[in-house]
Amino acid sequence: FLKIKDKKEIPINFSISKKHYNTIKINTLNLFDIAFYYLKFNSLYSMKILHTADWHLGHRLHEHSQNEEQILFLKWLENYINDNKIDVLLIAGDIFDTGTPSSQSLRMYYNFLVKLTKTTCKHIVITGGNHDSPGTIDAPKELLYALSIKVTGRASEKIKDDIFKLELNGEEIIIAAIPYLRDQDIRRAVAGENFDEITDRYKTALINHYANAAEYCSKLNTENTPIIAMGHLFAVGGSISDSEQNIYVGTLGHIGAKDFPETFDYIALGHLHRAQVVGSKEHIRYSGSPNILSFSEINYDKKVLVIETKKDSVSQIKEITVPKFRKILRVTGELEDCILELKTIMTNKYKLTPWVEVVLDNKTNTTIGASEIQKAAEDLAIEVLKVTLKNQQKTEGLEQLIENTKHLKELSPVDVFKMKCKEEKFEIKDHQDIWDAFNEALQIAREN
Repeated sequence: FLKIKDKKEIPINFSISKKHYNTIKINTLNLFDIAFYYLKFNSLYSMKILHTADWHLGHRLHEHSQNEEQILFLKWLENYINDNKIDVLLIAGDIFDTGTPSSQSLRMYYNFLVKLTKTTCKHIVITGGNHDSPGTIDAPKELLYALSIKVTGRASEKIKDDIFKLELNGEEIIIAAIPYLRDQDIRRAVAGENFDEITDRYKTALINHYANAAEYCSKLNTENTPIIAMGHLFAVGGSISDSEQNIYVGTLGHIGAKDFPETFDYIALGHLHRAQVVGSKEHIRYSGSPNILSFSEINYDKKVLVIETKKDSVSQIKEITVPKFRKILRVTGELEDCILELKTIMTNKYKLTPWVEVVLDNKTNTTIGASEIQKAAEDLAIEVLKVTLKNQQKTEGLEQLIENTKHLKELSPVDVFKMKCKEEKFEIKDHQDIWDAFNEALQIAREN
């Protein structure tokens, strides 16, 4: 730590990391001075990284726009980054809810990025998700690069083009910016291959892609720099909600914690909307979505994650709870009890109208129950988005179910397929080949 060259002058060599070497000259050997400079350099050579994903800008909850809470989230995030001196922002896919985002959604996105240039955040890395159009994400790549914003909408032909070494105040990190990997991005089709072969080869290609990224990162890492990977996929063991459109084609895309290379010090994932650790590996995490996108998500907090690197490693991973900008609630009980409870609902400090799902316990006809609930809500400062029966017997045919559905978008393609199978008395659970074929067709439809 100290190397004394003569009695008058004592250079202090701070070996904060293998890549940092600083010499400070002081006139006297003073333990207070030594401690001061040591702490000073220790604090300088650290980096704060914020991991978020699944913004789904433009999302509508039962046909109600969520732009208001999305704007509030972006403002909160901007302030949090500045107040807490975040250096790097990672956004792991599904920035938009659709591949053709509205002009309002695009404006929110670009305005936010421009505002961040005036904060402590000096680097931004963005990857595309399964909801994003690769072209939309990649189109302004060169312009954003000038603002220290790296984007990867589609996997590049050369893995090195998706890997970035970021530097700030003498500290470095390496980011493997891996977007949602479509089958055609990483695998060549083989004539005559069956579905099981497609599934196995895709999974192998997916694992190999991360292995190749790790290998290149290792070659790039000449000074023991922390390495972070990004991804947008379903990792085995993750907990999903109703709002996630799983990237499921048979078992395609399902990899476990053990399939990620140990090269990565942290893996920032997107796709699942609940913040969670994968396979008990603390360094492999989903940040979850920042806003509630389904009534199935109302019972847990939304998060962003802050990762701190120090002395060439990840020193801390911290969960930060995102404020609930809009009250989104579920009321359950008999018709009269539900109406009484609706009258007690108040807005929060953000003043957005509360949204409510009502689940009736009794056997009242759905249409009659919904009519009574909507009538009671007319004079209240709330909006009832959905009314269902808890004990409803699902014996109706597909056409009748659609007639009783207020908005067709309440039914997912998977719901419709299962309903049709049930109506035709076809046990889909006993026909895995048909189920896999349906999911393959659904995946192709979503990507085109």
